[in-house]
Amino acid sequence: MGKRMPHTPTSRIKDALRKLWLRSRERAAAIKRDGYSCRTCGAKQSKAKGREVSVEVNHRHGIKWAEIIRFIRAELLCEPEHLETLCKECHSEVTEQQRETDQ
Repeated sequence: MGKRMPHTPTSRIKDALRKLWLRSRERAAAIKRDGYSCRTCGAKQSKAKGREVSVEVNHRHGIKWAEIIRFIRAELLCEPEHLETLCKECHSEVTEQQRETDQ
């Protein structure tokens, strides 16, 4: 088995976030709110053969991918020297202490 890369490639991070987004309650709520229709032209989502129309959800203010990826790499997919292995009980205690400090 080859040596594991220290960071997950950007494309894998984006793919995981996209899958999370596609299954999100927020996305589903926006589609439902808009009646499964395009807010610009009014085209309604359809799976009817020959008349297929799909609708997508757009972030009106865009997505700051570079900032998101940078944050994920710094905070979640950080270098091993910033990580430690703990049992479930100790991990819960440490996490609770960190929450109290953050408040």
